[in-house]
Amino acid sequence: MHETQRKRIIDRHRDSLTRHGYHPHALYWSNREIQEIRFRVLAEIGIVTGDSVLDVGCGFADFSDWAAHTGRAVHYTGIDLSPDLIGVARERHPDLLLHIGELEDGGFEPASFDWVILSGSLNEQLHDGGAYARRMFLQMYTLCRNGVAFNLLNARHVQAHDLQSLMPDEVLAFCQSITPRCKLIQGYLPIDFTVYLYREGKA
Repeated sequence: MHETQRKRIIDRHRDSLTRHGYHPHALYWSNREIQEIRFRVLAEIGIVTGDSVLDVGCGFADFSDWAAHTGRAVHYTGIDLSPDLIGVARERHPDLLLHIGELEDGGFEPASFDWVILSGSLNEQLHDGGAYARRMFLQMYTLCRNGVAFNLLNARHVQAHDLQSLMPDEVLAFCQSITPRCKLIQGYLPIDFTVYLYREGKA
């Protein structure tokens, strides 16, 4: 990601945090219910208690709370580009491993985590036709032992100048070039879709 794009994202989150404080609106979610629907679909890839999870674009690390409250106490690591969001996350979760930066800044070794997830953090419009997102899918898959789950905005239903949306079938086809063990999930929200990528023998 270009430095100007990084700065824009950091500045936008600093502004939203100033306006909303600790609230889903600071992460550009409409409400907590929508946020948690996405969490549920991500977790249904197979995440269970005791698994290690890397949350890319983790925001306030809310997935760790949601997982614990739904009986999935995981070993959680988060990374987010925004130092302001990570600052709040560290105050709320001093026991968690939380990193500032893009995924490539984390210095993670291949196959470091059972699962790698991403929720909403690729919705920023980068005007690159999804090239950055595709690089992220590859990096995430490299870091997982069991699988990857991520969600995106569905271009069939969302066309906005300031939001990135992609076509589900095109994203699925790209993911199938990484591994044939992929699954497309739709219907849980009208504007969203989720993709699972599994390691061989893990689905």
